[in-house]
Amino acid sequence: MQYQQSGFPQELLRSSIRNTPDMAEPLTIINPATWPAPRGYSNGVLAPAGGKQLFIAGQIAWDTNGQIVSSDFAEQFDQALANVIAIVTEAGGTPDQIARLIIYVTNKNEYREAQHEIGRRWRARMGKHYPAMTLVEVKRLLEDDAKVEIEGIAVL
Repeated sequence: MQYQQSGFPQELLRSSIRNTPDMAEPLTIINPATWPAPRGYSNGVLAPAGGKQLFIAGQIAWDTNGQIVSSDFAEQFDQALANVIAIVTEAGGTPDQIARLIIYVTNKNEYREAQHEIGRRWRARMGKHYPAMTLVEVKRLLEDDAKVEIEGIAVL
């Protein structure tokens, strides 16, 4: 595996993400080699100096008409993720430039039950790119029918 030279000890670096023309360096995934490999997220993402940061407000499963697409958890997750990606794309970025996501769910057990389908949909939209992520269970979201809200930071 090729490691990005960034002044960090080699044992901390596991992979790096593509270098875009606007970025002096690629995002670098940081996962300490002595820790178990994370599944579906990265422990850290190092952004290059001078990268433009895009702060993405929490996105729920609204369609273009402002309606929740479904009561199905995986469908809501997929639409919320699609909305995050739409904002990144609108700013001139690509999904692999997403450095951090915070995912709010109203029922962690429903998330776990839908994990296989969520993973399939994730890979369809994000490939094998896993930013630094946190999943938080909350009592409820502002929109009564929303089960998932995703906010993020991208470095363009």
